[in-house]
Amino acid sequence: MSTKIKELELEASRLTRETHKLGIPVMIVFEGVPAAGKTRLSNELLLTLDAKYSSFIATASPTPENLRYQFLQKYWNTLPGKGDINIYFRSWYAHYIDYKVNGIKHLQYKDYHVLRDQIDGFEEMLENDHYEIIKFYIEIDEKKRQDHIRQTKENPLTRWKAQEYENVIPDDIYLEEMHKILNDPKQKDWKVIDYTEREQATVNMYEHIIKRLKKAIKAYRERVVERDGLFTKDYKTDLFENRLTKVKKDEYNAQIEKLQQRMLEIQFALYERKIPLILVFEGMDAAGKGGNIKRIREKLDPTGYEVNAISAPTDVELAHQYLWRFARDMPRTGHIEMFDRSWYGRVLVERVEGFATVDEWQRAYHEINDFEKMWTDEGAIILKFFLSLDKDIQLERFKAREVNPDKQWKITDEDWRNRDKWDLYLEASADMIQKTDSSHAPWYIVPADHKKSARIAVLKRIIKTCETALWGVNHD
Repeated sequence: MSTKIKELELEASRLTRETHKLGIPVMIVFEGVPAAGKTRLSNELLLTLDAKYSSFIATASPTPENLRYQFLQKYWNTLPGKGDINIYFRSWYAHYIDYKVNGIKHLQYKDYHVLRDQIDGFEEMLENDHYEIIKFYIEIDEKKRQDHIRQTKENPLTRWKAQEYENVIPDDIYLEEMHKILNDPKQKDWKVIDYTEREQATVNMYEHIIKRLKKAIKAYRERVVERDGLFTKDYKTDLFENRLTKVKKDEYNAQIEKLQQRMLEIQFALYERKIPLILVFEGMDAAGKGGNIKRIREKLDPTGYEVNAISAPTDVELAHQYLWRFARDMPRTGHIEMFDRSWYGRVLVERVEGFATVDEWQRAYHEINDFEKMWTDEGAIILKFFLSLDKDIQLERFKAREVNPDKQWKITDEDWRNRDKWDLYLEASADMIQKTDSSHAPWYIVPADHKKSARIAVLKRIIKTCETALWGVNHD
């Protein structure tokens, strides 16, 4: 090893200790045709990094189980936390080419360019959250590459690796697709390294990493943090003024039984067609989110759904991009996932309480729209319900909970504090609905002053939407 490479290793090691200390997550991507030098360069780098906070993520063709999840699921699941470093041996780019070339999920992705849009959105979200993404494309003289492959085939201990090369994407197609990516004006920061001269390639790799890490550390130290919900004085809105007629008890009992039975039939049809259903519930405290979820799942097969009751993020969750914990809980094909509160906490409680910076909560509307589209692009149904409540009725429910031994656990000091900020939550909720209501993931405002009426309305909406998606039923 040359003295220069040793010096570069020491500098890269020092800088990664600094990024770890500052909590800057780093993602290093290696792309290139088989036998181009990716393995040697990535291993060289891996040995330089501290094993306590570095990981190696290899991308292979998706298994049948992988295909039950969203295109980027593997990469959401393995996102590094603050201060950690991931090396990606092939990445979401090779994954995209595999999908496109081999027609993977062609029924869902008639135009595979939508996956490129997902990748762009994914990287933008991470970079805005101060992830440092360093991308290498490794190339090599073709004669030298073929020599590598021949030597690998001739060695009984490495022959399997050469055979693996033959089963991946054809080299010429991979090269064509990667060059389209590298030449795309929207793509940036790719570093192309020629591995024909191994030592020079190693020098080039370390010099680029050092340059990027220094830039990331400088940006971290210059970061300006502003926390302000930017609320309107004397805010008013009529967005939540609608009311539902109170349903009579006997009529409710007759309707709910039929709707729940139909919901079970819908569940089986979703499973058979491999369509995931994602139900999101937000709303005022005591509006009945849990009660609605309970009635939806009352007759469902418990092997086919999950409920996520979202609370304050843990230390591990805070160490990741804020959508990470939700992406990990999204359903596989044919399953139902219900969220009692959700990723919208970023633009609700985090905005109101000042947990998110101005930049974080303002850009979250766009990020959330992109995030939801990643799943609906693949055929998922997303329905979002906001349960609105009259302020006086909320007070009645709070007081009723305080005197009911079976419901006292439901009322907390935080509920009363949130009530004191009613107008702030009202404005945050209205902004959220107006900026994230989309054709692919619509919001439904459900007046919840009458619990039973709200439950009927929610179930009817879920069933109508699913009947349209499953069988083309027109409910207009």
